[in-house]
Amino acid sequence: MRKNRTIPLKSKPKFAFVVDGECEFWYIQMLKRNERQLNVDLKPEIPQRKKLSELYQKVIDLSKDYDKVFWIIDFDVINSETRSSKKGTKTALQEFKEYCSTIESEYENIFVIINNPCLEFWILLHFETTSKYFDTCDGASKQLKKHLKDYNKSQQYFTKQDNDIYLKLKPFLKIAISNANKFKEFDFENPHTAIAQMQTFFEINEIKKYFSEQQ
Repeated sequence: MRKNRTIPLKSKPKFAFVVDGECEFWYIQMLKRNERQLNVDLKPEIPQRKKLSELYQKVIDLSKDYDKVFWIIDFDVINSETRSSKKGTKTALQEFKEYCSTIESEYENIFVIINNPCLEFWILLHFETTSKYFDTCDGASKQLKKHLKDYNKSQQYFTKQDNDIYLKLKPFLKIAISNANKFKEFDFENPHTAIAQMQTFFEINEIKKYFSEQQ
């Protein structure tokens, strides 16, 4: 007599985001809220403590339980901390470079996403093609307000029902991805250059397939 074979249920891929700012957290939350048919379990997370070493350890820990982990970095913070480093001590830039090197060589499911100076530059690329480097997030925000006149870094703005940040940007997502892909890989020897790498997430196979099916 043939035994019944149990076919295991295929679970959703589990993706985790580790971010060091509220804007990134709200952005991922809104993506999750609006793309409810996306067959991926998204977990945005802001660690309570935000030292670079603690963020790194959180990313490593999550990589054991999630299919893919995305570590989103606002590079203006690292540049600022590097400028204020005491002479003779390891800078934030050097520390982050070491973490990236370890991740690249040892963890295939961790993706480091650098926005320089910050998430606002990624948002700006939805509206214009530019490689201008803004040394502060305020500079990028000022340029962004030429396109989103009411833009502000508040939870109310980012998460407003039926008019949240993700819905505002979605019609221009292809433009942003195309603009972001024009940049080369981040150069640690020249950290004061503009870059956005949020397209890394949207070009993951599971995500890319989902959006192609929506068209």
